[in-house]
Amino acid sequence: MTARLIEIDGSRVHGIPSLYAELNRVFMPNEPWTLGESLDALDDLLYGGFGVLRGSEPVRVLWRDAEAARAALGVETTLAYLRRKLERPDVYAVAPARRALDELEAGRGETYFDLVVGVFRDHANIELVFA
Repeated sequence: MTARLIEIDGSRVHGIPSLYAELNRVFMPNEPWTLGESLDALDDLLYGGFGVLRGSEPVRVLWRDAEAARAALGVETTLAYLRRKLERPDVYAVAPARRALDELEAGRGETYFDLVVGVFRDHANIELVFA
């Protein structure tokens, strides 16, 4: 079976909100609702069943201008994201966020871009390609 091609435009990504705006544009064009700004929501989307993905069909995701998205979702964006989590211990698990923040501040942690790529790579039917 030939993989369907889906294209993400990295030049549209300037931070976390615009990342999800781009993902909604690409994956949810005919849905009456949108994907929230959540890695868990992205993971659910990639399982298929709503939006343009209808299951575990093979999909090739071409992420154009990925370097622009990588820069926009880099260390500074991720530090701010993790600090916001620490401000909401009623909603988020503080210990994992603190560890991730410490790792990133030490120059070893994953950026938000890395986390998003990891979510895509957890889906065997989806081939993620950078351009």
